[in-house]
Amino acid sequence: MRSALSDLRLAWLLTRGSDRREWWRAGLTATGAALATGIALVVVGLLSLDGFHSVSFGSGLFDSPSDRRNVSLTLGLLLIPVLGFLGQCARIGAVHRDRRLAALRLAGAGPGQVRRIAALESGLACLAGAAGAAAALVPLLPSGTVWAGAVLVVAAVPVLGAVVSAVALRRVVADPLGRVRRVPVVRGPGRLFRTTVRVLAVTAVGIALTPVLGSPVSFGLGPVTVFVLAVLLSLTAIWLSGVSSRQLGEGLAAGTGRPALLIAAERLREDPWATARTHAAVLLVTVVGSGFAGVRQILLADLADKRERGHLAAHMTYYTTGIDLMAAAIALALALVLTGLAVGTAESLATRRRGLAAQVAAGVPHAVLSRALLLETALPLLPAVAVAGLGGAAISFWYGAAVSRHTSVPVPYTALLVPVGVYACCLLAAATSLPLLRRSVRQGELRYA
Repeated sequence: MRSALSDLRLAWLLTRGSDRREWWRAGLTATGAALATGIALVVVGLLSLDGFHSVSFGSGLFDSPSDRRNVSLTLGLLLIPVLGFLGQCARIGAVHRDRRLAALRLAGAGPGQVRRIAALESGLACLAGAAGAAAALVPLLPSGTVWAGAVLVVAAVPVLGAVVSAVALRRVVADPLGRVRRVPVVRGPGRLFRTTVRVLAVTAVGIALTPVLGSPVSFGLGPVTVFVLAVLLSLTAIWLSGVSSRQLGEGLAAGTGRPALLIAAERLREDPWATARTHAAVLLVTVVGSGFAGVRQILLADLADKRERGHLAAHMTYYTTGIDLMAAAIALALALVLTGLAVGTAESLATRRRGLAAQVAAGVPHAVLSRALLLETALPLLPAVAVAGLGGAAISFWYGAAVSRHTSVPVPYTALLVPVGVYACCLLAAATSLPLLRRSVRQGELRYA
């Protein structure tokens, strides 16, 4: 207990003495924690309502318990990209964190202790964000048993943020001389990744052969099946991103004469799975977004046809509100993963600033380094996003084939437009770090090499 309090006190002192770069990390972490707290509090508020309630907004979508559970599930899934964003924020300022950890090691702290202190720093930022979100939202929640849930959420978010940060920093070990142990990445996905892919593949095949579902129509409409397929396709795209990074790096390094391509190829060949880890959430959102875009087009056409025939069980806005809510949730998830991508690109620049400064000192123009930075994102992401988009489109086409047995539906072409938009947004997110490039390649960094 005394050791934990000592680590917490050190984390607080380090947080108070942070410089401007560290405050950027703390601010982004607090923002992610506030968003997670807000989502969780809304879910708690919805689930706390019993029976039928007439809600003034939402066109009746929040009136019945079953609808509220469905909305809560949709909102709860947003916590996945939020937690990924918190993990990305924990890696910001790695260079400055390494120096602090080295000083703690010189003072006698062990590797596990410095990891705990670094995780507690993120936990304090999460506590500030969670407290701010709770102060704004708790007065709006219904009274009663929901208060216990709100207190649990506010207490759990900082703990969860610290755990996510500890996982993100599990490889950070500083030696007493202030240097970081750097081990070349020579292996691909870990055992957990391979096991998850096998389990999901077996599950998908098992559901397809289950007599209860029986037909491809039931298989295509089964929510569990769609979820399993979405995650399986995302993991496949992540694996493709790592494999393509290695192949592109080796092929371009051997055959290109363009400086920007050569620099990007060497970076991809050096750590081919770094891009796959960074793009994991992007690919998951691409699969879900592509599938939803096609399903949304089909649903709206089907609802319009039923309205003309007078077969709708409720008002049209009841259905469109739910569809729009799902679209807003996916758009928010995309905004989060794009922010995480921009943060990861900026952190990559900060981590490699000495090597970039050496290249500038050797005469490499800033324009070449800028193009190389964009190519590091564009080259491996293109095939992965294409596969993720085609997988999501396949789900929507499958759904369209099932619905077409009962009514005529349009071709869900919007599903094919989503990966194009996501790819363009990813390039724009990576481009936001270009102004940081000129500031990161000052030749004064060479004195620390």
